[in-house]
Amino acid sequence: MNISTDLSADSGLTYRRAGKGFPLVLLHGYFGGAALWEQQLAAFRDKFDVIVPELSGYGGNADQPSLDTIEGYANQILAFLHEIGVTRFHLIGHSMGGMIAQQMAALSPDRIDRLVCYGTGPRGVMPDRFETLDTSRDRVRSDGAAATARRIAATWFTDGEAAEGFATCARLGENVSVATALSGLTAMEGWDGRASLNQITQPTLVIWGDCDRSYGWSQPEALWRGIKGSSLGVLPGCGHNAHMEQPEIFNAIVEKFLPENV
Repeated sequence: MNISTDLSADSGLTYRRAGKGFPLVLLHGYFGGAALWEQQLAAFRDKFDVIVPELSGYGGNADQPSLDTIEGYANQILAFLHEIGVTRFHLIGHSMGGMIAQQMAALSPDRIDRLVCYGTGPRGVMPDRFETLDTSRDRVRSDGAAATARRIAATWFTDGEAAEGFATCARLGENVSVATALSGLTAMEGWDGRASLNQITQPTLVIWGDCDRSYGWSQPEALWRGIKGSSLGVLPGCGHNAHMEQPEIFNAIVEKFLPENV
């Protein structure tokens, strides 16, 4: 399904945008791109101005130099939103994008109305991940980025390569260079947001699929317990990409949390 407009390339980053109302920004993660959010763009465009940027090195920005720090990506997205005239917004970050979202909340708390940390955690090293970051780094170097992306994407779904959304993930991974793949691992490995959790003051929702092989329960639990007043939504029988496996449930949880009128 492709319901959105073509990728735009204003202000240095490609992105998709549709709808009207209060801005809602969706951030993808490692080996991702705007196409992973198609079902959310379709669901939320009637109530929000949905903006789906692609990080440098990913998606339509594959030819751009990648960044190797989470803070660098956070500053990039904040600058991009400022340049397209978006000063305040709701923010959903998935996986590495969830780390970026947490960092954005630390850097510019007044710009974010509500925060959704989905399939992510406050520790970039991901202690419960299906394999260590060092193992992924070795496989990128030995097997290449595209093959590594395909192998990793299979772990994001309970049905593996048979999942409906797998082909989209694999296709996005084909565009990622070895340099970008390695930089992403470095960015995650060098980031730790635990000390900043008590500084997140906006209403926050933590979402997790209970079969997530990238972020075990200790990660979303740390967010839920560390961010004062945060809410928790658990999708049963879903993996890391729960928003693609069970979009109706994911979208309903998010829609209940986000106010339309701000």
